[in-house]
Amino acid sequence: MATLNLPAWGYGLRYRYGLFKQRITKEGQEEIAEDWLEKFSPWEVVRHDVVFPVRFFGHVEVNPDGSRKWVGGDTVQALAYDVPIPGYKTKNTISLRLWEARASSDDFNLFLFNDGQYESASQLHSRAQQICAVLYPGDATENGKLLRLKQQFFLCSASLQDIILRFKERKNENRSWKWSEFPSKVAVQLNDTHPTLAIPELMRLLMDNEGLGWDEAWDVTTRTVAYTNHTVLPEALEKWSQSVMWKLLPRHMEIIEEIDTRFITMIRTTRTDLESKLPSICILDNNPQKPVVRMANLCVVSSHKVNGVAQLHSDILKAELFADYVSIWPKKFQNKTNGITPRRWLRFCSPELSDIITKWLKTDQWVTKLDLLVGLRKFAENADFQAEWSSAKMANKQRLAQYILRETGVSIDPNSLFDIQVKRIHEYKRQLLNILGAIYRYKKLKEMNAEERKNTTPRTIMFGGKAFATYTNAKRIVKLVNDVGAVVNSDPEVNSYLKVVFVPNYNVSVAEMLIPGSELSQHISTAGMEASGTSNMKFALNGCLIIGTLDGANVEIREEIGEENFFLFGATADEVPRLRKERENGLFKPDPRFEEAKEYTRSGAFGSYDYNPLLDSLEGNSGYGRGDYFLVGHDFPSYMDAQERVDEAYKDRKRWLKMSILSTAGSGKFSSDRTISQYAKEIWNIEECRVP
Repeated sequence: MATLNLPAWGYGLRYRYGLFKQRITKEGQEEIAEDWLEKFSPWEVVRHDVVFPVRFFGHVEVNPDGSRKWVGGDTVQALAYDVPIPGYKTKNTISLRLWEARASSDDFNLFLFNDGQYESASQLHSRAQQICAVLYPGDATENGKLLRLKQQFFLCSASLQDIILRFKERKNENRSWKWSEFPSKVAVQLNDTHPTLAIPELMRLLMDNEGLGWDEAWDVTTRTVAYTNHTVLPEALEKWSQSVMWKLLPRHMEIIEEIDTRFITMIRTTRTDLESKLPSICILDNNPQKPVVRMANLCVVSSHKVNGVAQLHSDILKAELFADYVSIWPKKFQNKTNGITPRRWLRFCSPELSDIITKWLKTDQWVTKLDLLVGLRKFAENADFQAEWSSAKMANKQRLAQYILRETGVSIDPNSLFDIQVKRIHEYKRQLLNILGAIYRYKKLKEMNAEERKNTTPRTIMFGGKAFATYTNAKRIVKLVNDVGAVVNSDPEVNSYLKVVFVPNYNVSVAEMLIPGSELSQHISTAGMEASGTSNMKFALNGCLIIGTLDGANVEIREEIGEENFFLFGATADEVPRLRKERENGLFKPDPRFEEAKEYTRSGAFGSYDYNPLLDSLEGNSGYGRGDYFLVGHDFPSYMDAQERVDEAYKDRKRWLKMSILSTAGSGKFSSDRTISQYAKEIWNIEECRVP
């Protein structure tokens, strides 16, 4: 946004601790607090003059004129910290405004404190500090759920109060302004369902504070708010307990009930064909066992635009998840394929490769006009260009090898194929498929004689990513990768042909080292499960080839770089439901290689840890989990076949370098400049505002 000279603000929470620092021990992943503010943040500017009250709990009072007001409960203060976001080669600098939760001095009971009742004296201070204490606190408990909901509302309320105040200040000079102009000056983009409460909060602020009627407030809200969906995973489509919502946000629940009632009335009067669908498309699920608010439904009903983040993802949203809404509002739904910034993800993190690109294109304008990379195609088979490209890639690999040795103590060979999978550890992202493939490869290498091994392609397989602290199977996968690495890397027969490394504490800084040094990257989620992915774009931009499924943005990357430069395997999204049914009905015939890899893991070859619960999750209707819901078994044989194609391609140095160059040359579409320009034009209706 800053580089495109767009007038914009970002809003977030100023967390005291990040997700967590990941430490790897013999027991697997260990989480420790990530105190990123320990040495203070030099970029932020505290705004003591920008403070807003945010209320929780309390009750609703009805005034004599019928208007309603939310009163009582706890009130905390939202204090603004501004982080400047400068554009690239522009004077435009925009702001990321982060909110910190604080209690006021009036809420500190000095009498109780002096009486020795220290905890009672500062109860509200303690509760306020909890709101911004930790990014993504565990939500397995009721207290955890309540805290997450508090975080979400705190962000929405403070940000909207700030937006409204700025709008009113700008308009004060013009006494004839109307609230109907608000959507032409303000666009609010909801980043997934986490800020859904912005919808009822904007309605509340307009009606209760500014005196608008329902119809006018609804018109302003729906023309202001747009929603980006980032996932089709059921557990990520938030559903909040109605009882928790009534307790914490009673006025908002009144507003949500009214939105739902009006939506239901609209369906019953104008779309009688959808009346039978109301139980699934209305906002409130009033199941007596567990009544919830469906936040994704609220977003779709209340937004003027809804978009997915890759073409396949948007197609799935329209055809499946939101199909009934599409029949009501066909023009509401769009696609905005994600993008990445070429400034960080090539120019900064791979200076050697960037310099070569600038030299051969005879311009550095590709840094802001990424489409210019297509000009590299004509050099793809040029021997001099390939030699320079190879040299830059080797420099990045050597830098990565030094980092790996420093961080893990494992020595890796820069002449081996660097194969990397880095992303959040989750069963649908299928790190388990990757490590089972590595286990099979190790077993076969063990069975070969010395001469046979010499004909194989040496490979270093690297993993990185955090498993959520309460996600048991994800943590088992981390443990398995590390156990396999410990055995493989210390095996003198095999370790010059195969290494397995888990890179701890994966984050952006680690990615800036891993991605430029990569040659093969694994994007192997079950088709239809990954909304987009952006690391696939970062790897492709750096001349790294992808082995992957037709999922998320992989589909478009493959189209742009050429099918012959992408190692494809696995079921397609439209095949997945049928294959799951076959799996449930016992019709699946596992590949012998898949069975061999599992049995070798069960044999104790990688230590005494009990991996049976993890492996049993792949066993159809075994009573464990969902019976290979993510189709690891089905895709395993085509995955191994694709890996054989990788091994063969890597042996042909000129062919591999050509593919690598064409990968970078075809990455122009995946710039965030293109993505944000489309949002600006097709959703926000804003134009650039250059700073002179």
